[in-house]
Amino acid sequence: MMAILLFVSFGAVLTGVAAAEEDASPVASAGGMAALGAGLAIGIAGLGAGIGVGTSGAAAVAASAEKPEMFGKAIIFVALAEAVAIYGLLVAFLLYTKVP
Repeated sequence: MMAILLFVSFGAVLTGVAAAEEDASPVASAGGMAALGAGLAIGIAGLGAGIGVGTSGAAAVAASAEKPEMFGKAIIFVALAEAVAIYGLLVAFLLYTKVP
């Protein structure tokens, strides 16, 4: 159900962009698409990082509850999941500033 809603939303956005593209200048259209891409990059990366941090964080807490010496090793996996959001932010920044 969520996938259908997502596809319908993207279809509505792209239909609106295609209809508005006839009247808009190419520069304005490219800027809008860059902003849309930047928003999608940080949104999807943040969603993935949130799921990853939630899963690995729960496992890290459970592992450190059983063996406290495992905390240092377990927190590395949480940091790796957080890195996904940082990379998404970097990609969004590069898209928004139009750095090739």
